[in-house]
Amino acid sequence: MARKLSKTRPALTHIGASGEARMVDVSDKPATERLAVAEGRVIMSKATLALILSGNAKKGDVLGTARIAGIMAAKRTSELIPLCHPLALSKVTLDIEPDEKLPGCLVRASVKVTGSTGVEMEALTAVSVACLTVYDMIKAVERGVRIEGIHLVEKKGGKSGHYLA
Repeated sequence: MARKLSKTRPALTHIGASGEARMVDVSDKPATERLAVAEGRVIMSKATLALILSGNAKKGDVLGTARIAGIMAAKRTSELIPLCHPLALSKVTLDIEPDEKLPGCLVRASVKVTGSTGVEMEALTAVSVACLTVYDMIKAVERGVRIEGIHLVEKKGGKSGHYLA
């Protein structure tokens, strides 16, 4: 179910009545199980993807390092995005699937919490940082790597219900 917006101006929850930035008060919202899934792609040449898959990248295990970086980023989202609430995440998974058709990697994060606010930003942050880590680890080999399509795939829980892209 979509939230109703004003016909004259959309309701931005992080903007106060006089235009100032504010953290939303979620203290009256019930704690429910919430899940968010996000994904993005890192596009590169076939040769660079082959190097990653061979395990011979100069900086080490590209996919393993990116996976850990994404999980760490999800846990630190409130330190990176100014108005996000700090959350006690109950689960973060980060999958990086090599895809020779792209060529590149599909990065997908799934984040879960039982709380009074959602975890979309944590999932999006996890994917973003994992993609950036892949880029950082292979940039010496290929400068033309592209990060594309970072988006929310699914959201469950809370008042707004289930969202599926």
